[in-house]
Amino acid sequence: MRLFLDTSVILSACNSDSGASREIFNRAAAREWQLVVTPYVIDEVLNNLPDFPLEASAQWANLQQQLTLRADVVTCEWPVIFAAAKDRPILFGALAWADVLLTLDRKDFGELLDGSFYGLSVLKPGTFIEQTK
Repeated sequence: MRLFLDTSVILSACNSDSGASREIFNRAAAREWQLVVTPYVIDEVLNNLPDFPLEASAQWANLQQQLTLRADVVTCEWPVIFAAAKDRPILFGALAWADVLLTLDRKDFGELLDGSFYGLSVLKPGTFIEQTK
C-alpha cells in the first residue's frame, strides 16, 4: 500500500517517538507500506524543522531514509474545489502517487478527513492504524 505523508505527519514523527505518526514509520517495512512524498513536502519539512527541538532534526535524518520520493504534481484532470491553495500540491501528489493521504492538518484537510477524494482515502495516522489492525 502506498501512503502519502503530509508534512504534518513527518514533523510529528520527527518530534515524538511515541505517536501514531512515528508508528507509521515503525510499521512500514513489516506491513509493506511505501511511504511516499514529493519535493514539495520535503521543502515544507525543511522549512519547518528549525521550529522544533534539535532532536527532531536528528530524527529527520533517520526517517527520511524510509521515504520514496516522487515528482510534484500541481494539476489535476478532474474538477477540484479545494480552498487551501498551498496544500493543493499535497492533495494532487497524493492522488497521483498513493492509495491513502495521511495528514494531521485539520485546518486545510478537515473537510476531507475520514473521507475520500476521487478514491484517495484521507486519514489521520491513528485512524489508519486502527483500520489496518
